[in-house]
Amino acid sequence: MQTINGFRLSLQQKYLWLLQQDSATYCAQCAILIKGNLKTRALKEAVQQIINRHEILRTIFHREPGIKIPIQVVSDRIDVASWCSINLSGCNSQEQKTKIEAILQEERRSISTSEPTGSLLRASLITLSDDKHILIVTLPSLCADSWTLKNLVQEISQGYAASLRGEEIAEEEIVQYVQFSEWQNQLLEDEDDLAGKEYWNQQDFSNLANLKLPLEKKLLGLPANFELNSIECQIEPDLVAKITAIGQKYNASISAVLLACLKTLLWRLTRQPDIIVSTAFNGRKYEELEPALGLFAKFLPLRTHLEDSLKFSEIVQQVQQSVNDANNWQEYFCQENISTATLSGFPFGFEFEEQLNKYSASDLSFAIYQQYVCCDRFKAKLSCVRRDESLSAKFDYDAGIIGIEAIQALAEQFHSLVESAANSPETAIGQLNILSDRSRHELLVEFNNTQTDYHQSKCIHQLFEEQVERTPDNIAVVFENQQLTYRELNDRANKIAHHLQNLGVKPEVVVGICVERSLEMVMGMLGILKAGGAYLPLDPAMPKERLALMLQDAQVPVLLTQKRFLEIPQHSAKVLCLDTNWETIPVQSQNSIQKPSNLAYVIYTSGSTGTPKGVAVEHQQLLNYVNGIINRLDLPAGASYAIISTFAADLGHTVVFPALCTGGCLHIVSQERATDPEALTNYFQKHPIDCLKIVPSHLSALLTASNPAHILPRKRLILGGEALTWNLIETIQKLASNCQIFNHYGPTEATVGVLTYQVADRVADGKADRISETVPLGRPIPNTQIYILDSHLQPVPIGVPGELYIGGAGLARGYLNQPELTAKKFIIDSFIERDEFSILRNELQDVPPNSKLKTQNSKLYKTGDLARYLPDGNIEFLGRIDDQVKIRGFRVELGEIEAVLSQFPGVRQSIVLLREDVGQRLVAYIVSNSALINDLRSFLKEKLPEYMVPSAFVVLKALPLTPNGKIDRSALPAPETIKPVADTFVAPRNSVEEVLAGIWVHLLKLQKVGIYDNFFDL
Repeated sequence: MQTINGFRLSLQQKYLWLLQQDSATYCAQCAILIKGNLKTRALKEAVQQIINRHEILRTIFHREPGIKIPIQVVSDRIDVASWCSINLSGCNSQEQKTKIEAILQEERRSISTSEPTGSLLRASLITLSDDKHILIVTLPSLCADSWTLKNLVQEISQGYAASLRGEEIAEEEIVQYVQFSEWQNQLLEDEDDLAGKEYWNQQDFSNLANLKLPLEKKLLGLPANFELNSIECQIEPDLVAKITAIGQKYNASISAVLLACLKTLLWRLTRQPDIIVSTAFNGRKYEELEPALGLFAKFLPLRTHLEDSLKFSEIVQQVQQSVNDANNWQEYFCQENISTATLSGFPFGFEFEEQLNKYSASDLSFAIYQQYVCCDRFKAKLSCVRRDESLSAKFDYDAGIIGIEAIQALAEQFHSLVESAANSPETAIGQLNILSDRSRHELLVEFNNTQTDYHQSKCIHQLFEEQVERTPDNIAVVFENQQLTYRELNDRANKIAHHLQNLGVKPEVVVGICVERSLEMVMGMLGILKAGGAYLPLDPAMPKERLALMLQDAQVPVLLTQKRFLEIPQHSAKVLCLDTNWETIPVQSQNSIQKPSNLAYVIYTSGSTGTPKGVAVEHQQLLNYVNGIINRLDLPAGASYAIISTFAADLGHTVVFPALCTGGCLHIVSQERATDPEALTNYFQKHPIDCLKIVPSHLSALLTASNPAHILPRKRLILGGEALTWNLIETIQKLASNCQIFNHYGPTEATVGVLTYQVADRVADGKADRISETVPLGRPIPNTQIYILDSHLQPVPIGVPGELYIGGAGLARGYLNQPELTAKKFIIDSFIERDEFSILRNELQDVPPNSKLKTQNSKLYKTGDLARYLPDGNIEFLGRIDDQVKIRGFRVELGEIEAVLSQFPGVRQSIVLLREDVGQRLVAYIVSNSALINDLRSFLKEKLPEYMVPSAFVVLKALPLTPNGKIDRSALPAPETIKPVADTFVAPRNSVEEVLAGIWVHLLKLQKVGIYDNFFDL
């Protein structure tokens, strides 16, 4: 049996051996530019001298069968594995550059750690001209690091000079790598030296590899191969000087300043409070190791805590301290200090190196032309190299995880942050600029180039009247077996308007309308507008107390209703019943003096204080929305539309006014039919619809019909009111492949909607191919600006979450009778003062002078929605920043429900959540007596609309708290998957009831449903 004398691998080598898996990616390569009259023979002799001088260059890695880790075996004499001479002197400079890059890549691919016949070092000499050559030296990373390459260049120049003299490099006692390896292994085995080991054991690296860049690829698993690519940017000399001055001022190295910039950028992009970056240490802590060759370097994880209020200078000092601490104990770090069980990917890395411009030997100069080193795997690594006053910043990245656009953005953002920090080191890190001028222009101007000229001198009912002139005999509205032509609808609306004007209705007067879904609702709305007033739609199903509050708050002098609703709460308004005989009232409406700036309607939404708030929308805003959505939907005149939602919210405005302003036929569907899948299917079979607006959860329930394809419109389906999933899109497209699907987003404060996204005709089946987790919200409609801003009201980069702000022609006047809340939510648009839109005006060639471009009085609405831009300019919804949610299309402040809960005797504490894990249901967590639940539900039904009443109640002894005393929402348990109230359970009694109960169980993710359960309660 053969005996082989060898040495143990170092910790660095063991880690890399297991990591590399024979990959050529892990190597060290240096291209050395040699200028002068080169003697090739002397150069070869110099390289051979270095091989003879350093054992690591004569080392092979021997692994016995069945043994995982090899040993290092040092040969007494070995020659260069490969020496290749290539003449490119006949090529032009561009051809030379291209071929040099190809040679560099080919040399890296040729590297192998299997037992060779020669040295693991490969060398290629490229002749560019008589006095210019490039020597390429390539080694496995098991044998070299960045410092090794620097030492190699120096020794090659010294060896060349010695060879010309017929000598060898002056003998100096150097540490051989196997000596270091043995010392390192013994050090870590020494039980007496515990301080260094304890330092690393106390560090928490659990989120080392869990940082995720905003635009990383969507992967179903980690890629097996390491696809290493890189891009490089230059830091200008004046910035280098400022960075150097910052380091001197705060007793930090330039390396620490640049690492602080990288960590600050990663914090800004991810908002993770603790940023860990694997930072390169050369491993040559002791002077004796400096001239040695080999893999001494290691990447040590350095943690930094970042907060919005911390100054950049404070981060620099914090980083420098962590560098100092890690340097003190670097020899005790091993990869076992990091628990791989907690890692979901690969970390970010950083290294810094200072290089001399050149080394001289005789009449030659030797300088590093290009360098490549990979001895660890990263998601992305920033390598900074300083040469005199110049500084290059190269981002190496795994192309299997990060795309080229994402890394280009990262490099651009890094440069912007370095510039901002260098100029203002005392600025809080949350306010440092990370956007280039180009990116800022794209976000603020290019994505918001929506200016379109509409006739802004008209009101919405005037557009309807023009349509009446064009198509007087077309059917305008249909309800059950009733219908009205455009002429008939206009005449009845005129009668109502005439009577309202006689009662004193004029511009800025709010008129209530409380009727069921019917022809009267449309007649009343148009009549109020024609009279000059603003309509306040009220749902008769709302609690009387809430209706009374709205009537009082809006100071309604006149209320339109139906005879069966005369029992609504006491109020001082005059009541007109729309279902009585109007024949005695003249048809012709009086002329109105209203203007586009006058109020058109008021709609109440949920308020966090427990009191609903009225949103006041003017004619000019409604007109812009209607024109914009007509333009976006691109439906032919005379199309058929259906409204299946309440008129008390603005959801239906997407179909009501576009239908009546384009000669379309509007079908009003009763609440009973709109919630019955089979009944609605039968109706749409008899009355095919071209365009339908609906909430996704409502549609999902309706698609349980026996023939669900008939639920869907023929041409346009608009989904809005809550987040839209790709699964629902796939279901729709299978049922109605010719129907164009639009996702539509917008708060009431911005007049119905501001963003639309047209779904592709066939969405990608695989999750990794989808552009976002949920269906995007899309792009702004005409004359609308969308900003995604941070807490300092500064635009965030593409892919980074921020709060969505809305500006433009669709912004509502504000909240009725609440100036303080209006001022809080409708803020001054500060971007107009920075000339972003003066740039836009110059870029637009055909913008008419009266176009609704921004003015100095422009406002922005603070939505409270968390969103981000996608690379193509579409916007993705990410959730709510506050406690506001959308339920079945209704916007709900969870705080309002909690405020009402607190009014009930016996409820000591409460919190309400929208839980997605139980089928998107409101769940109330209360500290109370469980015996009160039935009474509590009845109490809530008297004070809140049914969609705001929680479908499940969880009684707790106490609400869970975080260590800092806040309610720990993540610790709140999911409600039991049974029906939420302990009423008497009666099981389905026949096959029809069993089928229906089964559908409800599946949709609502429950265990059982009884025949007396209410779908919306569940």
